[in-house]
Amino acid sequence: MRAILAIDQGTTNSKAVLVSEVGEAVARGSAPVGISYPKPGWVEQDPRRLYASVCEAVEACLAAAPGVTVEAVAISNQRESVTAWDAETGEPLGPVVSWQCRRTASDCERLVAQGRLDRVQTLTGLPLDPMFPGSKFRWLLDRVPTARPVRLGTIDSWLIHCLTNGDRHVCDASNAARSQLFDLKQQKWSEELGEIFGVDTSLLPEVLDSSADFGATKGLPGVPDGTPIRSAIGDSHAALFGHGAFKPGDGKITFGTGSSVMTTLPRFIAPQNGVTTTVAWRINGTPTFAFEGNILVSAASLPWMAGILGLPDVAALVHLAETAEPGGPGFVPAFVGLGAPYWNSDARALFSQINFSTTRAQMARAVTDSIALQVNDVITAMRKQSGGVLGALYVDGGPSQNRFLMQCVSNLIEHTVIQCEAPEASALGAAYLAGLSLGLWRDLSVIERLPRTTQFISPVTVDRKDLLNTWNDALHRSTGSQTPATCE
Repeated sequence: MRAILAIDQGTTNSKAVLVSEVGEAVARGSAPVGISYPKPGWVEQDPRRLYASVCEAVEACLAAAPGVTVEAVAISNQRESVTAWDAETGEPLGPVVSWQCRRTASDCERLVAQGRLDRVQTLTGLPLDPMFPGSKFRWLLDRVPTARPVRLGTIDSWLIHCLTNGDRHVCDASNAARSQLFDLKQQKWSEELGEIFGVDTSLLPEVLDSSADFGATKGLPGVPDGTPIRSAIGDSHAALFGHGAFKPGDGKITFGTGSSVMTTLPRFIAPQNGVTTTVAWRINGTPTFAFEGNILVSAASLPWMAGILGLPDVAALVHLAETAEPGGPGFVPAFVGLGAPYWNSDARALFSQINFSTTRAQMARAVTDSIALQVNDVITAMRKQSGGVLGALYVDGGPSQNRFLMQCVSNLIEHTVIQCEAPEASALGAAYLAGLSLGLWRDLSVIERLPRTTQFISPVTVDRKDLLNTWNDALHRSTGSQTPATCE
C-alpha cells in the first residue's frame, strides 16, 4: 500500500497518521510533548522534545502498518507557537513560546497605547494580543546572544528544519498569516510590521503555498531519506480543508485545549467584532481567506474540574453534567485571559451565582456549558460581520466525539453541526494537500467527494435567554466590567 505520512504536531501530543490513496487513515501513532509553566501566564515547550515526540509518533505509526510505502510527508502544526534556533548548528536559542503564553501582554498593551492596533489589524487581520507571535519573536530575539546567526519560525518551519537536517528554512502561507508579520493582501513579509514589532524579517522563513515542495527528509526514523515533504499548514486550517469545507460560509469547530471556529470567505474581509481574518490555505499562489475565532481555553477546563470534584476522568465529569438541568451557576474558563471575541488578557477564571443550593452536578454543567457558550459568542460575531448564511458546520477534535457536548453546541448556536467519525481531521487535511501536490488527487472537487462518515446533530429548542444572561453576567465579572450584558 502507498500512503502519505501526515504529522500532526499539537500542543500536548504529536501524532502521525498514514493516509491511503482513498483518503482513509490506516495507521496512527502518538507521543506526548510536555508543557512547562515557568511563571504565572507563561507557557513554553522544549524545541528538542517537540521534535523528538514527532519521531516517536512516526515510529509508532509505521510499526502499526508494516509494508506501507511512504510517498510523501505532510505537516499540520500548532499555530502561533514560535521558537528561534542557530542558522548554522540548528541549536535551539530559546524555548517554544506557546500560543497560550501571555508573557508579552505588556508589550502588546504598549503598542496599543502607541496607536498601532488599527494598522496591525488592517495588515494582518489580527488584534494586538500576546497569543500572536509578533511580540513573542521580539522576546526571543532579546535573549539571543548577538553573535549567533538566528532563524525565527513557527512550528512548521522548525519541524521542516529538523526533518531536512537544516536544508530548508520555509513555512506555509497559513502559518505565516498567524505570525503578525505577514501582509495578508500582499502575501509577503512586511517590513513595516517588522519595524513595529522590532523584528528583522530577513530572519523569517520563505513563505510557500500550503501544497508545495518543502524539501526532503534526512534522518527521520523509519522513513527513507529523500522522501518529499509536500504540504505544511496550521492545524486548524488543515481541519477545515480535511472536511472539504470549500464553499463560502462552510466552517468547522475544532475542540481541544482551546477551540478554533473557522468559516471560509469568498474574499478578503477586514476583521471586526473580535474575530480575525486569516489565510485558510494557499494553492497555486491563490489564497483562500477565512474568519476565525480563537478560544484560549476550551476542553482544557474539563480535566481540571474533574480533579476539583474528585472524579476519575473527564467522562465521569460529562456524565455528571448531563444529570443537571441548565440554569445553575456560570463559569468562565479565563485561566490565561480570554481570546475571541473578547480579547481580554486581564480576565480571570471564575464561577458566579453560586449559593447553598448549588450542586456538584450544576458546577460540572457550568464547565461543560462554557465550551458551547464561548463558541456561540464567536459564531454570533461572525454572523454579525459577514451577513452571509452559515453553511455546513463540521466539528472535530477529541471532545467532538461526545454527543452531549455537541448537542449543547448545536442548541446554543441554533445550527446543525456535523460530527465526523475520524478524529484526525487536521492530519487528513495536510495529507490531502500533499496528495494535491503529488497529483494523487486532481483537484478540490475530488477531495470533496472522498468518503467521510458523518452524523448530523440538529438543534433542539432550549431556554437560551436565562443561560445567556447568566453567562454574560459571569463574563462581565471575569473582565471587571461594571455593567453586565443581557441577551437579546
